[in-house]
Amino acid sequence: MLAIGTNEIVWAAVGYLSGSIPFGLLLSKAAGLGDVRKIGSGNIGATNVLRTGSKKLAAATLLLDMLKGLLPVLLARWLGGEQLAVVAGAGAFAGHVFPLWLRFRGGKGVATYIGVLFGIWWVLGLAFIGLWLLTAFTMRISSLSALTAAALMPFVSALSGRPDLVNWLFVFGVAIFFTHRENLVRLINGTEPRIDLGKRNK
Repeated sequence: MLAIGTNEIVWAAVGYLSGSIPFGLLLSKAAGLGDVRKIGSGNIGATNVLRTGSKKLAAATLLLDMLKGLLPVLLARWLGGEQLAVVAGAGAFAGHVFPLWLRFRGGKGVATYIGVLFGIWWVLGLAFIGLWLLTAFTMRISSLSALTAAALMPFVSALSGRPDLVNWLFVFGVAIFFTHRENLVRLINGTEPRIDLGKRNK
């Protein structure tokens, strides 16, 4: 069981502050595309930024959202070890989903979660991306791809020699399903939008 002490609180806060930087919103405004929260799903993640029509901006958002999960995990591991790295990752994920600066209304956390996975163990990051791409190319639904990959992470960890991470990955998976609860309803109803790669870059 995780013992909650001063170090855990500090690294959870560090992760939260990193994760709460709303890159999607900042980049879309800087590019003159307005408030990304007023289009599509209304969240600040890369998938919704793609709905502005700018693939480059969406790619930049994806990369930066991954980095804000990766960097606090790497720093926490370097200074405090494996347990604090996972705590920092949980903080980063929470920061993206519930950013203080946006009245706790952020994104769905997928890109930040990928960054956290790479920081915890790079094999998991690659596995998530592989599973996401496989599902995305087959089904053309971003949310289904994320949900599938997140659900399989505990099994990937167990089968690849890291059973110590299974419980953490299960918790992260539940969190991903929670942030995608509206998508789940649309998936059940058959109304979830598909990935559109036909728009031009801006």
